[in-house]
Amino acid sequence: MTFDQLDFTTYCIGALSERLKLSQPTVFRMLKDSDILGSYIVPGYEVLHTYSPEYIADDLVSLMKERGVIQ
Repeated sequence: MTFDQLDFTTYCIGALSERLKLSQPTVFRMLKDSDILGSYIVPGYEVLHTYSPEYIADDLVSLMKERGVIQ
């Protein structure tokens, strides 16, 4: 993982934490356990980081719902 990918990952965790009203460690575990972190956020960095913060949060919430991580 590059520094930019790591920086973006922490940004995503922070944005989701605010959106979902959950702690950052909780959001990190949810993303890691569902493999969203390793199979979507990190490999998709080149494209995802070009989108708005709102789009990214909406996209990740949708994916979390699709994978049954949240309702």
